[in-house]
Amino acid sequence: MNVGAGARTDLTRADVRRPSDIRVDLQMIADMIKPESRVLDIGCGDGQLLRYLVQTRNVVGRGIELSQAGVNASVAQGLSVVQGDADSDLSDYPTQAFDYVVLSQTLQATRNPRRVVSELVRIGRKAIISFPNFGYWKVRWRLLTDGRMPRTGALDYEWHETPNIHLCTILDFVDLCDTLGARVERRISMTSGGRTSLVQRSLHVANLFGEQAVFLVSRQQPQPAR
Repeated sequence: MNVGAGARTDLTRADVRRPSDIRVDLQMIADMIKPESRVLDIGCGDGQLLRYLVQTRNVVGRGIELSQAGVNASVAQGLSVVQGDADSDLSDYPTQAFDYVVLSQTLQATRNPRRVVSELVRIGRKAIISFPNFGYWKVRWRLLTDGRMPRTGALDYEWHETPNIHLCTILDFVDLCDTLGARVERRISMTSGGRTSLVQRSLHVANLFGEQAVFLVSRQQPQPAR
């Protein structure tokens, strides 16, 4: 795949989406990205985040989307998006080809989350990953009291219709990062409506009260031999 710098998308300022026009978790992701960075948005959907980043951060943005409808919607906006699968196509990208690689609300739908996260921190100098937190207290309470698969704002599917096949908690994700040697640089827990938790410092409390999470991670550099 061609990951050269390329030309930035020509979008007029009149088309810029206001922060209120994108999902609040996408706004938080955008706030973590420095201007004029090289960004790969994996599972970019209709290109909402990528478009916003191009317009407000002047990034060199590219996207991968599984659905043809999402690719068509993105390309129609002048975005550089190709059809691809996070589970099978990330190995085509060179190491550290991008400054940031974004995977938003998609990790739980991948077949091999461990390999996907490993590829994210290889391809990007930094990876930004968001996902619904299965450790959220309402999820636990529904399982405890009803004995049924829970539905929340972040997990709004019946069990037989959900695309989510590898749900995890915030603690599970931190453990995975440790296993892969990935360093957590920043984490935010929030409700599905986007209100951030007032208790960010305690990982266990965030795991209980955060309905979804956003992580900024990077590959740990090996220590020089003494």
